[in-house]
Parts: sequence; structure tokens; C-alpha cells
Amino acid sequence: MKTDTIFYRLFQSFPSIFFELINQAPTEALGYQFASVEVKQLAYRIDIDIDGVFLPKTTTTQQPIYFVEVEFQGDSQLYARFFSEIFLYLDQTELSNDWRGVVIYPSRNVENQDTQQYQELLDSPRVSRIYLDELAEISAPSVGIATVQLIVTEQEAAIALAQDLIQRTTEEIENERQRTEFLELIETILVYKLPKLSRTEIEAMFSLSDLRQTKVYQEALAEGKLEGIQEGRLEGKIQAKLESIPRLLALGLTVEQVAQALELEVEQVTKVVQESTDS
Repeated sequence: MKTDTIFYRLFQSFPSIFFELINQAPTEALGYQFASVEVKQLAYRIDIDIDGVFLPKTTTTQQPIYFVEVEFQGDSQLYARFFSEIFLYLDQTELSNDWRGVVIYPSRNVENQDTQQYQELLDSPRVSRIYLDELAEISAPSVGIATVQLIVTEQEAAIALAQDLIQRTTEEIENERQRTEFLELIETILVYKLPKLSRTEIEAMFSLSDLRQTKVYQEALAEGKLEGIQEGRLEGKIQAKLESIPRLLALGLTVEQVAQALELEVEQVTKVVQESTDS
């Protein structure tokens, strides 16, 4: 999965999630902007995975600069580059703010254990290491944290978590623009995480909560990629829906939910189930 793209979108659109991850108040995000930066004289980018730097919006020195890196592959040289890039940036910038470094791993197993050269920094309050698989220990996580959890959830459990997250998003996020962005992000995660699911099947999951206005769905509709949606293709539309029924049932949806998602009669879905059983 393209975790660099996912996290960049996540922190750019919802910076409050980052501050939740580091146990700060989500409102802290109001004082920051998330961006990629470049040390101009050296053309040396803060760039390992996601170009991630949270810069204070004001000139006050009380707010630290946050350097963020996401590492999902395992890199023995990550800390060498991470700290050298931080110090190069601090040397070149006119900002006099304090700084913090945050490294995000899917689990402790991915982190390089040979850290002796950097141990004092890693043990200091300046550096935080976050292991996403341990977020499951958080009771009643926010929608934002639950979205991060979805990224590292095993495929078998991802569908149920996504369905719960979709429902929570529609109920808890009142701002229409933010709600749409969250839903698009969830959908993108599913597309990358569950490559064996067809677009129709993923969209059917979303339609259960009237989410057919998401960007991914609308683009697919405009390009004619959803089977049988365009006028004049009624036969192909029905056939595509009928073929999706067994797979949607296998995802854990009930007969009634499948019928609602595919805009079919319950009797049509029941008939396909019966024919499948008889064969």
C-alpha cells in the first residue's frame, strides 16, 4: 500500500490526527501548517517517506517544529538521514523554534534495532516513536485514530472496521467537506488494502451509508467504469450486480444489505443465494 501518499493526505487534510498520535490536544493543529520543505542552498529535501514537517503559523518560538517520518519498509540508515536532515534544516532556516522528531512505524519489528549511535536522542523528549499496531490498545479511539488503525489492520478485519468507520464518519463529522474527505480517504485505503475487491464491491459497501457522492465513485461514474451504470446498459448492469452478490455476502453483508447496496429486490438476492446453494 502507498503509505507515503496515504499519510501525506491524512496529515495535510486532518493535521489534528497527528497531534492525537503524539498525545497532544487536537486543537494544537490550529497553530500549524503541514508541508514539505527544502533547504534551498543545498537543495536537500526533508524527504524520506512523506516530506512531513509541521511548521508553526506564527513567529512565536514557544511552538516546536515537528519533523515527521513514516517508515513501513525497514531502513537501517533511517535515523542517520533523519537527524542529519533535521540539523541541516535547522542550520539553514531563520526559525529559532525548538524541534521535535516523530517517526511512525507499523510495528516495532520494522524498526532497526542498531540505534546505539543515536540512543541519547531517541531516549530524549525530542523524539517520539509511534507503533501503529499498538493503537489497538486505545479504548474508544476517535474517527481519526481509527482511520490510522485501518491502515495497519489485517485484511480479514479491515472490512468490518471500515464499515464501522464509515458509519461513525457519517454520524460524528458534521462538516460536509471534512466528512467527504474522510470518506474518500477511507475508500482510498480500502482500494490499496483490498486489491482483490472490485470497484463495484467497494462502492456497494459505501452505498450502505449513502456515500455515492465520494470522489472515487464520481470519477468512476464519469469514466463509465462502474458496470452498467450508464443508460442503455440495463442488462449489463443487472448482470454485474448479480455476479457481485456472492462476494458481498462473503464480506459479511446480510441479504438485506446486499439488496440495498445493489439496488435490487431482496427476492433477487435470495434467488441467487438459493441457486448458488443448489449448484
